Amino acid sequence: MAPTKFGVGQSVMRKEDDPLIRGKGRYTDDYAPQSAAHALVLRSPHAHATFTLDATAARSLRGVLAILTADDVGDLGGLPCLFNLPDNPFKGPDYAILASGEVRHVGDAVAFVVADTVANARDALEAIEAQWTPLPAAVGAANAIKPGAPQVWPDHAGNLLFDTAIGDKAATEAAFAKAHAVAEIAIVNPRIVTNYMETRAAVCEYDARRDHFTLTIGSQGSHRLRDILCQNVLKIPVDKMRVICPDVGGGFGTKLFPYREYALLAVAAKRLGKTIRWAADRSDHFVGDSQGRDNITTARMALSEDGRFLGMDVDLIGDLGAYLSTFGPYIPYGGAGMLPGLYDIKAFHCRIRTVFTHTVPVDAYRGAGRPEAAYVIERLVDACARKLGMSPDAIRRKNFITPRAMPYKTATGKVYDSGDFTAHLKRAMEIGDWKDFSKRAKAAKKLGLVRGIGLASYVEVCGTMGEETAKVVLDPDGDITVLIGTQSSGQGHQTAYAQIVAEQFGVPQERVRVVQGDTDRIATGLGTGGSASIPSGGVSVQRATHQLGEQLRELAADALETSAADLEISDGVVRIAGTDRSISFADLAKRPGVDASKLNASATFSSADGTFPNGTHVVEVEIDPATGKIRIVNYVIVDDFGVTLNPLLLAGQVHGGTVQGIGQALMERAVYDPHDGQLVTGTFMDYAMPRAEDASPIVFETHNVPCTTNPMGVKGAGEAGAIGSCPAVVNAIIDALWREYKIDHIDMPATPERVWMAIREHHRQHSL
Repeated sequence: MAPTKFGVGQSVMRKEDDPLIRGKGRYTDDYAPQSAAHALVLRSPHAHATFTLDATAARSLRGVLAILTADDVGDLGGLPCLFNLPDNPFKGPDYAILASGEVRHVGDAVAFVVADTVANARDALEAIEAQWTPLPAAVGAANAIKPGAPQVWPDHAGNLLFDTAIGDKAATEAAFAKAHAVAEIAIVNPRIVTNYMETRAAVCEYDARRDHFTLTIGSQGSHRLRDILCQNVLKIPVDKMRVICPDVGGGFGTKLFPYREYALLAVAAKRLGKTIRWAADRSDHFVGDSQGRDNITTARMALSEDGRFLGMDVDLIGDLGAYLSTFGPYIPYGGAGMLPGLYDIKAFHCRIRTVFTHTVPVDAYRGAGRPEAAYVIERLVDACARKLGMSPDAIRRKNFITPRAMPYKTATGKVYDSGDFTAHLKRAMEIGDWKDFSKRAKAAKKLGLVRGIGLASYVEVCGTMGEETAKVVLDPDGDITVLIGTQSSGQGHQTAYAQIVAEQFGVPQERVRVVQGDTDRIATGLGTGGSASIPSGGVSVQRATHQLGEQLRELAADALETSAADLEISDGVVRIAGTDRSISFADLAKRPGVDASKLNASATFSSADGTFPNGTHVVEVEIDPATGKIRIVNYVIVDDFGVTLNPLLLAGQVHGGTVQGIGQALMERAVYDPHDGQLVTGTFMDYAMPRAEDASPIVFETHNVPCTTNPMGVKGAGEAGAIGSCPAVVNAIIDALWREYKIDHIDMPATPERVWMAIREHHRQHSL
């Protein structure tokens, strides 16, 4: 048995942190070959325009090595969309590597400049003569589907990509026909700029002798990126490119996708025979990287007299932006499958429309459709409670799926394997001292403040990326190397995988090396997304480690002249149980004539059914009605993640996701000018990000029910904080506004201005 201080379930400190804290992290932009040239992208200043370019003067400037326009990359394939409807496939527009003749969003790429220095590249960028003819722009999904709206693509009338539905419309209509009451909400889930600490960057090297590229890049997955670039865009064999991912400073989904710059770097590197570097500045990021969320939803619930949910009907419109990003159309479609939430809703129907607009493309962002779904259902459940005069916890308890109903198949076909939803709701309310809230509200009112308390109980599906393979190797020095195709962008994979190895071998984490992000060293990989790394990759590591252990016992049995059944592994040695006769891993690896094939093992696991983490957030807020300012005064989370691998890593993931959700609930919103499509919030001067002072200390517990479909019992955790937080925060704000003013609606972000205006409007109406 491994020493517990190293193994699964222990709060082992992150082994990644020491070099990062000391400034010894190695990010893409730290890789700086002296001979490298530098690249910049010329982007459209207009949301919709026709254009011509003349780069003659720019090409003659000092230090300019190349300027690529659409004519230079016409033989490349476009960026692909990897999703289509299962029953009614659509044909999306081409996502060309450089726009030709017409641009469709501010930031659309039209030219790629390479020079010997960044300064010279910028001079050339500014010297390109562009003639723009602005055209009307469709901004906002609701505007884009109006009759007569400007068209983004001529082949998609009404700016619709698809108009489809899931669920049973007839059964849902029947449920509403017999309803005692109907609750309805109309809400906006605003667009988010998916900011991370490290902007995207890449370095491309070309070996003419081998006709081979090496792309060093900050990404969430090297293999998928390589395969798309080679097969779909560059149209070369995948063995012609090596992709290396060093340290990655945040991803949140947005760094999972291929982008135009990566293909352009390859084309320019081959043409010039030079290494080329590119790094986005923050302005590039705001208009060049996929954005998130952006749904408009109307949802209704049919209610019985005693508060049971009889049926749910939803109309969802998802804004895709101007092009189809890698998984863009899937986000609203896949997210709709989670709209029933934790509730026993037998009749369900959802109409889903996806719409083109003259804005930056939208794709997966932490949670990828599931936060949007949780926001809808949890806002709707609170509306149901107000409709019937019930408390928000009582109506949830009445409609939760019970543990004895597991496995439970929802009306959208999801199969929840496990969970005790009432238990984590109850515990979160206990910690949040829900029963004595009225005392605190009265005390706040004496100070001229308005208090509210709200909750949200969520469920999500995750870990469905596909097969992940891990290879575990015994090194000559007796240490262990894990090679796996996931990619850490801050989650702590080095530590987590080391704990899984330690659980079986008893070696400290310092003796376990984890290799990720190198397509030459690792055969396959899905990258990291959808909270899949531990549910899939962790199982693969566990199984490969177990298999290696069996093989090491066989080798040690020969060395110690005993039976493998008599051997045990601990502290990095193989020992005859109950004796002092043993052989170390290092001696075993170096033993003359050892069968090298037995010094490594591989295993593959696919969590095809997914895992379903769930939990409850309870939030208490205080509002100053004179200014509209909101202060979070208490935040409680009780989650079910099945099994906890490392409580410290888990808490970090939950805290980070929760603060991202708080940011969306209170301040984050990508604002486009409705007339010309300019991104008004195009810098941090205008786009607000959450800071420590915008949150309160978070009390976090788990109430775990092991997952029955995962061999380790784990349920993904990386996105959960971002899923439960938005509805909990907004429900708390509405609770305050409802108690004091009978205001029952506010959209995210609930900025001080919006809150103040809602209160002023209430006063105006009641003074008439």
